[in-house]
Amino acid sequence: MHTSNTASNTGISELEKAYVDSTTEPIVGGVIDPRDQDLLDRQRELEELDSTSKVNWEMIKKLTVCGVAFLNDAYDMFAINIVSMILGFVYFNDATGSAKNTVPKKWDTLIKISVQVGCLLGQLVMGRLGDKVGRTTVYAASLMIAIFTTIASAFSNDMVKGMNVFGVLFIWRVLLGFGIGGDYPLTATIVSEYSSVHNRGKLISAVFSCQGFGNVLAPIVGIIITACFKGPIEDNVLNLDYVWRLILGLGCVPGVATLYWRLTMEDSKRFQLETAKAAAANADEDLMREKYMAKQRLLEGSDAEAALETTDAIQYNAGGAAPVKQRRAKTFTQYFSEWKHLKVLLGTSITWFALDVAFYGINLNSSVVIGAIGFAGDIVKDTPYHYIIRNCLGNIIINMLGSVPGYWVSVFTIEKLGRKKIQIVGFIMLTILYVVLGFAYHKILDNSVAAFIVLFTLAQFFQNFGPNLGAIVAQGGFMQLKDRGGKNAFIDRLLQIFALFMLIGLGFTFFIPETKGKTLEEICDESEEYY
Repeated sequence: MHTSNTASNTGISELEKAYVDSTTEPIVGGVIDPRDQDLLDRQRELEELDSTSKVNWEMIKKLTVCGVAFLNDAYDMFAINIVSMILGFVYFNDATGSAKNTVPKKWDTLIKISVQVGCLLGQLVMGRLGDKVGRTTVYAASLMIAIFTTIASAFSNDMVKGMNVFGVLFIWRVLLGFGIGGDYPLTATIVSEYSSVHNRGKLISAVFSCQGFGNVLAPIVGIIITACFKGPIEDNVLNLDYVWRLILGLGCVPGVATLYWRLTMEDSKRFQLETAKAAAANADEDLMREKYMAKQRLLEGSDAEAALETTDAIQYNAGGAAPVKQRRAKTFTQYFSEWKHLKVLLGTSITWFALDVAFYGINLNSSVVIGAIGFAGDIVKDTPYHYIIRNCLGNIIINMLGSVPGYWVSVFTIEKLGRKKIQIVGFIMLTILYVVLGFAYHKILDNSVAAFIVLFTLAQFFQNFGPNLGAIVAQGGFMQLKDRGGKNAFIDRLLQIFALFMLIGLGFTFFIPETKGKTLEEICDESEEYY
């Protein structure tokens, strides 16, 4: 009897059907291969665990910790947009002409992309350690790194000759990004493992949407701290040195508030089950190897054929019906050498990268957009106090009009519309909006600033309604295009580049399968992960 016939038996699970449909090896003696039976048993346990995952106090606590993590990460990343503006008043207030009160482009770009550089490294290293060491252990370590480096960055100063405050700030923020980079994959993994198939998309989206609140919190804190120092700032602009340090340093408060919960958080039952099974499999393999080596020592001097027969005998199952080979996980190369797996990797990674080119390019430089619509005021003529306050208000308005609603519309529609459909809609709208904004930039601003604000707000909305609810890939540095032309002359070119990336993201979205309503095991297709 072949496995294709076995699939028609009544009472067989969907996972069993998926397995027997994917293999052509015969079942010897009518008994399923023990290594396959073990896989099916484990999948049944995980299916049962998935179906019984309910929202309770323990889950609420973990979701709160994960949500605060994203809020904290967003604050730490995007507060630099305000801090960079303040640094201009502190360190370049005695410059002349257009350079007055403005951080030079090279330093501005360097400190703004620093966290993204660290994030890239942190995601790769901490994500891998999360699989090896444990999710919550590495999760707590990521937070401790972020807390320490946040405080350290607030004390950045000239250290040695050739290393000014911007160089020191860059180093500390790269290390901060390393800690934040650990948060991103681990937070998504922890939430996915604790949630059920019916609310997984909603819960992951809700947790990730706290990033929007972090974007808003940074300028709110900026306004409060600046207002507290209004008198000293008006007396001496150098008192702004305290303001930017406090804005950065206060970024550790949410992390410190949730540190105890992170340190005491347990790994999900799903991860514990997976770890226990892996440990048992490794123990069985070690025992088999020891038996084999013992037999080899006993057979020294015997002919090769007898040794081979003995080796085969060791690998037979208890009934002696068929040889039992160890089921091994495919290596990275083996797994992704198959197009059906490679296209998913390409689809997810390239779409996230394409979206984040625009996401970070705009959100790390929102002051440029605020200046383009004339809301920021004049950096030379206005007082530092009023200029900073207006820019912070502009950041709040932009985020509250577009970004935050985009996040939460996704939360309430993702289980109904599906992940892929939302992402396709988002990329289509972003492509259209960036084409319009890019190619008609000056014409729109000259005729109607209100129209520009509406179009830009819609772009912010559709960034977060779909594409941005995947994972974060660090990217930055596009604002170096400021070197071309005069004031704001680069923005139309930049928006055109963003439109191209949105089109690329749309194309690669079709490589991604829809995962709505599927368990983690169905998404991974575990029968394909082994040979």
